[in-house]
Amino acid sequence: MTSVGSPLAETDTKDETALSDVWGVVVLNDPVNLMSYVTMVLERVLRMSKSKAEEHMMEVHQKGRSLVWKGNREKAEGYVYQLQEWHLSAILERDETD
Repeated sequence: MTSVGSPLAETDTKDETALSDVWGVVVLNDPVNLMSYVTMVLERVLRMSKSKAEEHMMEVHQKGRSLVWKGNREKAEGYVYQLQEWHLSAILERDETD
């Protein structure tokens, strides 16, 4: 038996919280896709307005990357998959701002 204050009764929740942390979807610049195509994909996949999609597309073009969405990991993974299916370079990044 273990008492309430013993080390065996404590649990490490570090692994459990990794899925509940905030994750970001980042679109990277590539030499293949046209700017109009990137804008259209952002509108369709992330349901962005045309003006917001154009802002992100320009950030990708000028800075090489743009954080296009933040939220839970499962949904972020889904967006990365969809963007990659449209042949955009997209990655998943953990939000380290906290």
